[in-house]
Amino acid sequence: MSGLAPLAAVAPGPPAREQRRCGHRFAFAPDGGGFLLDCQRFQIRSGEMHPARIPVEHWRHRILMAKAMGLNTISIYVMWNYVEPRPGVFDFRSEQRDIEAFIRLCQAAGMWVLLRPGPYVCGEWDLGGIPPYLLANKDIKLRVHEDERYLAAVRRYIAQLAPRIRPLMIGNGGPVLMVQIENEYGSYGSDPAYLEQLRQLWLEQGIDGPFYTEDGLGQLEHNHSNVSGGAIALSGGDAASIAAARQAYPAVPAMAGEVYPGWLTHWGDKNFAGPTDISPDLKAFMDGGLSFNLYMVHGGTSFGFYAGANANDLSGAYQPDVTSYDYAAPITEQGVATPEFHKYRSLIGSYGLPLPTIPDAKPTIVPAPVTPTVFASLWDNLPDAVASADPQPFEMLGQSYGFALYRTTIADTGALDIRWVHDYATVFVDGHYEGGLSRTLIPDAESKKLNVTNNNAPLTLTTSGGTLDVLVEGMGRTNYGQAIVDRKGILESVSLNGKRITGWQIFPLPLDNTAALKPIVKDAQRPGLFFKAALQLDRTGDTYLDLSRWTKGVVWVNGHNLGRYWEIGPQHRLFCPAPWLRPGRNEILVFDLHQTTPQPISFARTLS
Repeated sequence: MSGLAPLAAVAPGPPAREQRRCGHRFAFAPDGGGFLLDCQRFQIRSGEMHPARIPVEHWRHRILMAKAMGLNTISIYVMWNYVEPRPGVFDFRSEQRDIEAFIRLCQAAGMWVLLRPGPYVCGEWDLGGIPPYLLANKDIKLRVHEDERYLAAVRRYIAQLAPRIRPLMIGNGGPVLMVQIENEYGSYGSDPAYLEQLRQLWLEQGIDGPFYTEDGLGQLEHNHSNVSGGAIALSGGDAASIAAARQAYPAVPAMAGEVYPGWLTHWGDKNFAGPTDISPDLKAFMDGGLSFNLYMVHGGTSFGFYAGANANDLSGAYQPDVTSYDYAAPITEQGVATPEFHKYRSLIGSYGLPLPTIPDAKPTIVPAPVTPTVFASLWDNLPDAVASADPQPFEMLGQSYGFALYRTTIADTGALDIRWVHDYATVFVDGHYEGGLSRTLIPDAESKKLNVTNNNAPLTLTTSGGTLDVLVEGMGRTNYGQAIVDRKGILESVSLNGKRITGWQIFPLPLDNTAALKPIVKDAQRPGLFFKAALQLDRTGDTYLDLSRWTKGVVWVNGHNLGRYWEIGPQHRLFCPAPWLRPGRNEILVFDLHQTTPQPISFARTLS
């Protein structure tokens, strides 16, 4: 078997006699004390990055950056909802979905791979990677063995993914060392039968491991979230927790599966999360030859509508994640080596390991500011409506992402109570803006300026009677914890002065085809406008669009959805990679929920 051509630069190869006897394979040490590559002790030095969060043209650069830091393995999530957007409709080729191509790039670079295919991944990704179409079932149970609707979808997903992965397993000459079963299940439930079902699905598809699981040691022990014969990866793991896991589970190896050099950031946080110095942990791993994975070595970007959220209940304690997934990682969102990168590279290199040259940074540009003009109105681009007695969530309409407009007629003013808005709404009566509702707790200054109520509190309507419009933005679905059944739109009911309102028209607005927008604006003073600007370039490069003068919305560049912006911050700049630009004319499209007067968009080389 061919294996990785540059293996000698990654780990010492076995003597020729042992190579002939063992073949090219990865296994667990008989004493459970570690891993074996070609029959010799092998330290996994891994860094996490997600193909879905990196432009394809930058994949190789980010892989080589991780290798230059002294790592020998790349850990990746496969986001199920990214490759199966509709039931039975799979896409493993467009945009950043070609998992096979990414893994082969790792192999060509002399890097091994840890595959984390879910079906649940968390990852600050919408619904933890589970497809939102499953939420069209009102009583669906996710991540359990007893709901056949969920398991049938999982079975379909693995049946599609496994044939693509099988040739890439190390036993077949590929770079994939292990496949993870689910993710951090001990933090969610205690259902060993479910985890075994998942393992069996892989076995049925001809992938016989090695397998592993990921969890905190306490959750692992309490909820029995390991699988038969599977290695153990520890979230937040350090040398001491690996030693404790070895005592509790002596038959299988343990590694630090998620070591955090940074952290995630939510909308409304005062600042981006900063880096954490993991040098002491790294030194302990290197001293003991212990295997580890840095989460994240390079975070990238949650482009489009894929950023997730944390939440505890229906109405409050909801914290959506910003678009950037920079994560304060050693390799920035734009692919730049941070001071921490150089520190960790020097530490790893001090153990006599060969360190490749650090790849050159990608070119950046800072074009002159542009000011868009009003291009189209959402209100003049409504699709056909769905009639319903009561409001329905997105998922019941077959919609996964974007916005939806809920329209009815009312005959009075007073207290409008919506149960529940997921996640942000602007409310109009006869086209007049009455205020907004936010599931996210936002600062008082903004709530007063925009008349936005926090945590879905009732909104007082002042315009008498007429057409009531509630435009709802679905932000990130909860990706961690017990509240992951997180539908979008208006979930239950709407009442005015305590009386339930029925008879609705619902307009799905996924905004997945902005090229079809008609340039019609009948009322330029009504919020809900699209703005367009032309950006002329003589050369391309990575850049950031600065939306700090705008309020809340979404930006597209040449049809690519860069993600959300929101004036509450801390993110005001959105990453635009060079491959999505072109010399000559480029088109910027902005949809803002509140602004009617366009403001300049400037550019920068960094996130902040």
